[in-house]
Amino acid sequence: MSQAFAVEEIIGHPAPRVWTALTDWPNAHRWMPGIDTITADGETAEGTRLTFRARGKDRSSTIVRCVDGQSLVLRSVQGGVTADYTYEIHGHDEGSSRVTLTADCQSTGVLWRPMWPLLRIAIRTSDAKQLRLLKAMIEDA
Repeated sequence: MSQAFAVEEIIGHPAPRVWTALTDWPNAHRWMPGIDTITADGETAEGTRLTFRARGKDRSSTIVRCVDGQSLVLRSVQGGVTADYTYEIHGHDEGSSRVTLTADCQSTGVLWRPMWPLLRIAIRTSDAKQLRLLKAMIEDA
């Protein structure tokens, strides 16, 4: 996979509070740009499928790795593109957390290769602000 982007935010709340907000799927649309709704078919755990409505279409992601309270990898496959979004939460200073998001993508097929640079820019433009929005949501609550 190739990295589309990596971002980091310091959020002024302890890691458990950040994890709770990150995995509160009914409210994820508040910090995930372009998402209207999102639901989980079970608890936040490996294998759980998330269904979300974006740009008028239903799409899905699967939690492919989950370390409760610490890290989560969401994998989406759409056409010839596979994207893994890795969220990690670490304690920072007392009462705050360092949160990272890395988006790794892979495209298959002859048609996707020439489009990869544009796709990477589109992914970064759309989703690199997720943590900034998550921070605002948590800190404004």
